[in-house]
Amino acid sequence: MAGIEFAIICVALFIVAILYSSVGHGGASGYLAVLSLSSFAMMDSAWLKQYAWCLNLVVAGVAFWYYYRAGHHIPKLTIPFIAASIPFAMLGGYLLVDGVIYDLLFSFALLWAAWRLFSVNNKESEEITEPNLQIALPVGGIIGLISGIVGVGGGIFLSPLIMLKKWATPKAAAATAAIFIWVNSAASIAGASLSGQLDLELSILVPFIATAFIGGIIGSAYGANIASQPKIRKLLVLVLIVAALRRIIGLFGI
Repeated sequence: MAGIEFAIICVALFIVAILYSSVGHGGASGYLAVLSLSSFAMMDSAWLKQYAWCLNLVVAGVAFWYYYRAGHHIPKLTIPFIAASIPFAMLGGYLLVDGVIYDLLFSFALLWAAWRLFSVNNKESEEITEPNLQIALPVGGIIGLISGIVGVGGGIFLSPLIMLKKWATPKAAAATAAIFIWVNSAASIAGASLSGQLDLELSILVPFIATAFIGGIIGSAYGANIASQPKIRKLLVLVLIVAALRRIIGLFGI
């Protein structure tokens, strides 16, 4: 791969990390989009997913730290989702699943969530009702499984669901999504390793991590400390649209 193309990829990963970390996400769907539009597109999905998960660990970790330090994390909200997701994320990472129909459904689901979030009332304060275990555990398990299969951390599903159901404020949802993504990405990597799919090249991974880390710091600091609650909601809408477009571009081979 030419040095110029590699540099462009790193810049793109940096931008993705800023955008996604501002809403507590690791950015896996964005990283997959960048890699799929480069010479790395010739690699199989298992190869691409492992790099997305590694970058998720870095950026989601940074995002959680900033949102936690700013006082937005609610452990009672987070723990049930994480507890149920871990084994299923490992299973999803162990499996090797591809499919055009799935990609299409995934894209429409993201666009629907973006539309719903955009259309709801953007008030700074809303009545919040935390989900009970009978709801949180199945949700965590299902999202964990999908995350492992697709190669993302799950925040792209969990954040909009939390906000649409009014289980937390946008920033509390971002904090929960960040740690949820980190745990799911780690579990998915473990599953991929157990199935013999893990194959990381440090000469590629280290520059990717360095640029994503810096972008994660910038985005997380803005989201946790500067942006308003409605602004976080709007940023999440943008993230969902970007993620959906990535899947659609892949489907049509553009």
